[in-house]
Amino acid sequence: MKFIICNPKKTLIIRKVFIAFFLLSALFSCSEKNQQVTFERIVERGYITIGTLYGANSFYTQGNDIQSNGMQMDAYAGFEYELAKQYADYLNVTLKIVPSYSLDELFAMLNSGEVDLLAAGLAVTEKRLLDFDFAPSYTDISQKLVFKQGNVRPRELSDLTGTLMVTASSSHVESLNKLKQVHPDLKWIETSDFDGEELLAKLLNDEIDYTIVDSNTLASSRRYYPEISIGFTIQETEPLAWMVNKTTDDAILASLVEFFGQVHHNGSLLALDDKYYGHIEQFNYVETRTFIKAVKSRLPEYQAVFEKYSQEIDWRLLAAISYQESHWRPHARSHTGVRGMMMLTLATAKQMGIKSRLDAEQSIRGGSKYFRRMIAKMPDRIPNPDRIWFALASYNVGFGHLNDARIITQQQGGDPDRWVEVKSRLPLLQQKKYYKNTRYGYARGTEPVHYVDNIRRYYDTLTWLDDKSQEAIEAAEDAEVLEAIEQELEQVTSE
Repeated sequence: MKFIICNPKKTLIIRKVFIAFFLLSALFSCSEKNQQVTFERIVERGYITIGTLYGANSFYTQGNDIQSNGMQMDAYAGFEYELAKQYADYLNVTLKIVPSYSLDELFAMLNSGEVDLLAAGLAVTEKRLLDFDFAPSYTDISQKLVFKQGNVRPRELSDLTGTLMVTASSSHVESLNKLKQVHPDLKWIETSDFDGEELLAKLLNDEIDYTIVDSNTLASSRRYYPEISIGFTIQETEPLAWMVNKTTDDAILASLVEFFGQVHHNGSLLALDDKYYGHIEQFNYVETRTFIKAVKSRLPEYQAVFEKYSQEIDWRLLAAISYQESHWRPHARSHTGVRGMMMLTLATAKQMGIKSRLDAEQSIRGGSKYFRRMIAKMPDRIPNPDRIWFALASYNVGFGHLNDARIITQQQGGDPDRWVEVKSRLPLLQQKKYYKNTRYGYARGTEPVHYVDNIRRYYDTLTWLDDKSQEAIEAAEDAEVLEAIEQELEQVTSE
C-alpha cells in the first residue's frame, strides 16, 4: 500500500521551507482541477486523492519514529487517515492524502476536482446536503458547548456572558444559525485562523470564554486539556460521513456503499473506533490532572531509565505501564505482594533476574523484559496495536486467563485476534457459567479491561506532551536559525 502526502501546509521548520521551494513543481502535480471524478479514471491512474483536516481525529504526523515489537509503525495516524487507507486498499490503488487546516479550502478543492472526496470528520447537515453528497455514515457525534473549569458553568444559551468563538464553515456555525432564529440575541465570532484544538487552547488561556466542540474531539482533547468542561449540548446526535462532489460518478458512490458495508460487517470499523476512542469513553478530571503533574515533577527522574530498557518498545508506553502499576514510586506495594516501579511478583522478578524489586532501574529492566516476553507469546497473526493490548492484558491477568477469554470470544462467533472483541468477553471470566468451562477458571476479568484502557490513556497523554515538548525545542532551534540567517543577510547587505 503506497501513500503520498500532497500539498502540506504551515511548515514551521525553516530549513524545510528551503527544501519545499525546490518541490513546488511536485506539489503542483498533485492538483487535478476541473476534471470530473469517475471510478474508471481512479482505477486507471492507480490512485485516489482524499482531502482531510490536520488534527487528532483526522490526520497527524506521529512525532517520533515508533517501533513496536520490532515492527516500524506508520509515521502518520488519525482515524480518517487509517480508514482512507483501508478504502484505497479496497480499490487496490495508492492513497494520496491532501491535508489542510481549512474547511473552506477543503470544500474548494472538492468542488474543483483537486481531491476526489473528503474524509475529515464532517457532519451531514441540511446545508451541506444542498451542495454535496455523502457516503454512508460511519459514526454519530453530538456538539458540546465548553468552557474552562473554574468559571461559571453556562447551562443554556441565555447564560452566555462572554465571547463564543467557532471555526468558520463548520457544522457548529450551522447549528448556531438555527438557534439564532429562536434566540435573536445570540452572538458568536467565526474564525478561519484557528482550528478546533487551537480554539480549546485559546479557551484555556482565557482568550475566549466558550467554544463548541464535537463529542469525539472532546473525548480526545480532555486527555491533554483536563480543564475543559461541558456546559450543555448544542446539537444532539448527528452523523459523520465522507463528502463527495454532486457530480461524482455513481460508481464511486456505489463503491463507498459497498466499502462501508464491508468494514461494518467484518469488524474493522469497530476495531478502528476502539483504537482511537475505545479507551477514552470515561474521563476523570482528578486522575488526568494528577498524571500530567506527575509527568512534569516525577517522570524526569526516571525517563532515561525507561529509554534505556525500552528497546523495541516505545519508552513512553513502558512509562505508562509503570505509572499504572506504581505511579512511578519505587517502593510501591500492594496487598497481593507485588512491589516496585513495575509491581513485579517475587517469582516474576526471579525469572527476570531481578535481585531487588525496590531498585527502580532493576524493576524497570525486569518489567520491560517481562512485557516483551508477553508480546512474544502472542500469535504472529495478531497485528499491532491489538498485539500490544493483548500483551498488556496478559501482563495484568495472566496469559492463561487471556486465552480463556479469547476462546470464549471464538465460541461466541467473535474474532479472538481483535482486542475490541476480546475485551468485552474478559468480564465473563467472573461468571460461573463461563469460567467453570475454562482451563484456568475464575479471574477478575474487568480488571485487565480497565488496566489496558488506563495505560492507553496515559500513553496517549504522555506521547502528546512529549511531542509538544519536542516541538518547542525545534521551534527554539528554528528561531536561532532564522536569527542567524537574518544576521547573515544584514552582513551581506551592508557589504
